[in-house]
Amino acid sequence: MFPTLIGTIVIAGIVGYLSERSGFTRNGILQSIIICVGGAFVFYFITLMFGIGFRSPGMNAILASVGALIIVPFHWRR
Repeated sequence: MFPTLIGTIVIAGIVGYLSERSGFTRNGILQSIIICVGGAFVFYFITLMFGIGFRSPGMNAILASVGALIIVPFHWRR
């Protein structure tokens, strides 16, 4: 369980960094990483509690990170 949590954090950080460097978002590198890690944490704990998700924890982390990057900035922008 603990290595999965650490892997989720690492994958989410990489997704946040790459999304900012590729131009997918314009939040700032640190902000994108924080958004991705937060989304991955939430989805990780939902997966633990309810068993909702994909088979691979890596796919869960990637999709949760991208989903958080799409939802959070658009929610606060008008």
